[in-house]
Amino acid sequence: MAELVEHSDYLVFVDESGDHHLTRIDPQFPVFVLLFAILRKDDYVEKVCPALSRFKFQFWGHDEVVLHEHDIRKPSGDFLFLLQKPLRERFLAQLSAQMEALPATVVAVVIDKPSFASRYSAPANPYDYAMELGLERTHRHLASLGKPRHRTAIIVEKRGRREDADLELAFRRVCDGANALNQRLPFDLVMIPKSSNSAGLQLTDLMARPVALHHLRPDQPNRAFEIIQTKFRRNPAGQYEGWGLKRLP
Repeated sequence: MAELVEHSDYLVFVDESGDHHLTRIDPQFPVFVLLFAILRKDDYVEKVCPALSRFKFQFWGHDEVVLHEHDIRKPSGDFLFLLQKPLRERFLAQLSAQMEALPATVVAVVIDKPSFASRYSAPANPYDYAMELGLERTHRHLASLGKPRHRTAIIVEKRGRREDADLELAFRRVCDGANALNQRLPFDLVMIPKSSNSAGLQLTDLMARPVALHHLRPDQPNRAFEIIQTKFRRNPAGQYEGWGLKRLP
């Protein structure tokens, strides 16, 4: 008889900003960010999902619209109303309030691709390396909360058959022990379609690009990053660099 799996009390949502290619680097956006949002299941079910639905009801009358950072930044389709300045300001103000209230712990890995590519003769795939570093920090955080061996779902968007196969291979490698901790990590990979109306993935999608922009232009005002900054995993002294925000190289 199969043994019942003990699941943790947390979910982890993962999204990215930028691409992971090192052979063709966009000079306007030469960075790759992989961001992990860690949420308690009770908070997710009781607070996050209902709050996001109520937010959508105000602007669309239903909650079936899927939020994408790109569609908000460059309005199209369901987001065309954002071309009207008063509505855009109201929408962004309420979206910021959603993000401020989000009860998540964030881990983000930032890879400066030109520096990364020039430092190593055979650099690792940025996505794979960022996944490894993010999973290690996520595991350390969950272990600090107790019950480190319980299974936790790592939820990502599908990207294409080949990309998904590569991701699953890299994920299994890290979780089987190829990591700085030299131990197996109790994570389960869950890949869902981009069209999925996942509250966790939508909110994670909104956080990745502001982290990338802060790295590229740290002196530029960035209200979204200011909010995300309050959610980074931190060490006992309250510092998040290296703990919740890992920059490479």
